[in-house]
Amino acid sequence: MNRPSRTSAVAAPHPVRARIGRYIGIGIFHTAYRGRALHGERVPMSGPVILVANHAAFLDGPFVFSMAPRPVNFLVKQEAFSGFFGAVIAAVGQIPIDRTVGDRGALSTATAVLERGGAVGIFPEGNRGAGDVDEVNQGAAWLSLRTGAVLVPVAVMGTRTEGAGVDAWPRLRSRLDVVFGSPFTLAVPTGVPGRERLRLASERLRETLASHVRLARVENGPSADFH
Repeated sequence: MNRPSRTSAVAAPHPVRARIGRYIGIGIFHTAYRGRALHGERVPMSGPVILVANHAAFLDGPFVFSMAPRPVNFLVKQEAFSGFFGAVIAAVGQIPIDRTVGDRGALSTATAVLERGGAVGIFPEGNRGAGDVDEVNQGAAWLSLRTGAVLVPVAVMGTRTEGAGVDAWPRLRSRLDVVFGSPFTLAVPTGVPGRERLRLASERLRETLASHVRLARVENGPSADFH
């Protein structure tokens, strides 16, 4: 049973938009690349879920969005919502977020998606980098604590080749992998003050995601990643 919405005034993207976009993305990543989704069965197919993924390259977002086993509304930097690409990601229900501030509007929209039993995707590192998950922002932990959504760690590999910059695209028909981990929740001791609770939850998220990324890289071989 879905819990009553606390964000009834916020309009979440219609779920059909992400579903249609996912089908289009599957076709692209199975044609232009050799995209694989590993352990998709670990992602709960109903109820509120937050996918948290490492972030190393431009294609990470479209790739995880397309290969996830259920439709996902990703939080995407607002700068991306311009031109043709911006029109496309808006049409498939992605959520713009201002990374320079605590964007309450974006978090409220994500909360509305979760409260109707949907899935939200977040790159908690914020910016593209090595994808090692050395640091995370607190938005994903905040959403999980607020809504009770479970989290699924996601390792993205192959989207950035060795020596390439964060804006580079992988070669056509190269192998790309997205590896889904086991769902987890953010258990925090009772009685911990709000800010400390959020800090502890965020560190728990970081440790879990970083561990999953390291394991996925070992299990899937160095050819799948730029490390």
